Amino acid sequence: MGRGVVLRSRPRTERPGGQGRRAGLVGTPIDVLSHPALARLHPTFAHPESPERIEVLLATFPDAREGRPADRRAVERVHAPEYLDALASLREPAWIDGDTIASETSWEAALLAAGCAIEAAESGDFALVRPPGHHATPVRGMGFCLLNNVAVAARHMQAEHGVERIAIVDFDVHHGNGTQDAFAADDSVLYASLHQSGIYPGTGAVGEGGATTVNVPLRAGSSDDEWLDAFVRHVEPAVARFEPGLLLVSAGFDAHEEEDLYLVDMHVTDNGFRELAQRCAALAPRIGAVLEGGYNLTTLPRLVSAALEGFSRESVTAG
Repeated sequence: MGRGVVLRSRPRTERPGGQGRRAGLVGTPIDVLSHPALARLHPTFAHPESPERIEVLLATFPDAREGRPADRRAVERVHAPEYLDALASLREPAWIDGDTIASETSWEAALLAAGCAIEAAESGDFALVRPPGHHATPVRGMGFCLLNNVAVAARHMQAEHGVERIAIVDFDVHHGNGTQDAFAADDSVLYASLHQSGIYPGTGAVGEGGATTVNVPLRAGSSDDEWLDAFVRHVEPAVARFEPGLLLVSAGFDAHEEEDLYLVDMHVTDNGFRELAQRCAALAPRIGAVLEGGYNLTTLPRLVSAALEGFSRESVTAG
């Protein structure tokens, strides 16, 4: 077992407050973890993905547990050594692509984000981290992302904790092309994405990816009802058939009605995120969540709080 962690479970019928904490079972409050260094490392210079995202979250969750950085072995389970070497050796700011900047402290921030994701998977909590990860492929960073945090966490749980089947549910407004690529040829990990059609990164069509990929593109302007209906009709039955031992959530909040990103046009409300999180929590015996997008500094803390409420509620009927 890695990192000195013992995974604990208890029956779903036990109420919160019992002796011994299995984080992440339905009805059990889940905690948040982050690291204050993420509010200063990896400066992005008037970029939507900014250190201020962590500042506002830590102001809302001052008791967030401090995570630890991932080690090189953990991130090499997903990423090519040559890419990691290039990222670690940066000494001056450099644009990895047209949207993604990295500099001398970006490697440290990326390892902290991946390490917090690992701890969230182990303890069943919510990692509030930056930079996000779901666009990062095994060989390159892109779309604000450097390391694929949720993919690193999934591989860690398989290698160090023997979790055989893992489902990843991604509700960021953008398709997680990097996560899809990481597991396209691996039937031990199911990747399900609910995203707006026709925007960055241009992937995520129905039928794309491997046998355990479930892409659900939605039209621009979709509301709570359409968003949740698509989840119930497509994601819930796929995850139920897969029977994962662990569900990891790539929790992006940029589908919110008040988000202001280029070409993003979704009308999901606070209640929509709360209900979707509740439905995610009903799908597997253990859950953990990792922050992806969400760039409105006013709404982000509120939406994370809504998701935490959903993850911690009693079960809803899936399917």
